[in-house]
Amino acid sequence: MKLLGFNISREKALTSPASSGWGRILESFSGAWQKNVEVNPKAVLANHAVFSCMTLIASDIAKLRVKLVALNDGIWSETTNSAYSPVLRKPNAIQTRNQFWESWILSKLSRGNTYILKGRDNRGVVTSLHVLDPQRCQPLIAPDGSVYYQLDADNIAGITEASIVVPASEVIHDRFNCLFHPLVGISPIYASGLAATQGLSIQNNSANFFGNASRPGGLLIAPNKIDDGNAQRLKEYWNSNFTGENAGKIAVLGDGLQYHSLSVTPEDAQMVEQLKFTAEVVCSTFHVPPYKIGVGASPTATNVQALNLEYYSQCLQTLLEAAEVCLDEGLGTGDKLGTEFDIDNLLRMDSATQMDVLDKAKNILTLDERRKRLDAPPITGGGTVYLQQQDHSIEAIAARDKQLIEQAENPPALPAPAPPPVNDDEPDEAEQEAARQAQKALLRERVRERVNA
Repeated sequence: MKLLGFNISREKALTSPASSGWGRILESFSGAWQKNVEVNPKAVLANHAVFSCMTLIASDIAKLRVKLVALNDGIWSETTNSAYSPVLRKPNAIQTRNQFWESWILSKLSRGNTYILKGRDNRGVVTSLHVLDPQRCQPLIAPDGSVYYQLDADNIAGITEASIVVPASEVIHDRFNCLFHPLVGISPIYASGLAATQGLSIQNNSANFFGNASRPGGLLIAPNKIDDGNAQRLKEYWNSNFTGENAGKIAVLGDGLQYHSLSVTPEDAQMVEQLKFTAEVVCSTFHVPPYKIGVGASPTATNVQALNLEYYSQCLQTLLEAAEVCLDEGLGTGDKLGTEFDIDNLLRMDSATQMDVLDKAKNILTLDERRKRLDAPPITGGGTVYLQQQDHSIEAIAARDKQLIEQAENPPALPAPAPPPVNDDEPDEAEQEAARQAQKALLRERVRERVNA
């Protein structure tokens, strides 16, 4: 048989984990089924905390773009490839990239397993990916240990037969919390189902309480003994005429009957605290900070990046890493190509912090690389890493220190001082004396002329 361009053969000697003693035990605690404590997986999804955690995680992962990256000189950088890029941009004909990843993560969180059926062209290249219903998929193990999957009909994925068996090479199986079998994942609801059921019960009781005008039940007390028939009749009459929509109406009592209302103590009415506790338990199993879904007070820290980093490391990172590995193996990208989620949008900082980080990265990133983080185009001269002049390498500093030490230990010999220069134009002592005598004679002549005048 040919499915999506791939030849499929049936195998009879196959066993499933369930038939070999590895069945799924969906108990809220050990022995719960014996005590009639049932956790309905579908009903639990209606719990506000379960719904909020699942949709928050799925939407946050779905908004991250999946990049095709190539390994060059030990560095993974984004690239394109005609065999892989199209299916990453558009996984199938009916879903966008965001819807596909939401379905992937929601299936894993709600059922513990995500089954992706690959569609191939005539070259064997994967051209489409379809998320299957986990309830219609079952892993099978052959006697030689090879893994197959039994898939029920799914017209969207192109499975028109009632049931087929395909090899593991045609299915991407992303599983979560494999506590009992390596091919059987367990949802976080396995641990939070009881708390979610308790939360639903609290909400149902609250709805019934407020539907009765916020009034509890009461007692009809007769002065004398009455038989069971009259007691049942009075009870039915009272419930049909003075409860629910009729609560608060005036009742006329005879034959000495008295109505006594039952009060609710403040301790018994603390439903908000109980409901908050159940929501916190659910958040702990999904590893989601409670404030993310509106439970409890928001942290006082103003560092948005630190809060998002905490949420990423304790909740999203393991899901992202698992999806990347499954996608790489499913698409067969090899050692030099791979897929990677772009988490820049998730860990985006506030504007002031972002600009400060980019400014401090000028010694590592080029100007164009820093501008790209701000969605700004390249500029002339932006492909250069800038470094201040006072910064020197360790090798240059060591060479300079070595030279200074050598000069201090072996100082160079100083040259002998040069004699003072001789001026040939300077007159001797006789000439100087003659000049002085001539000057004195000139002075005496001038004095004599002034006296005679």
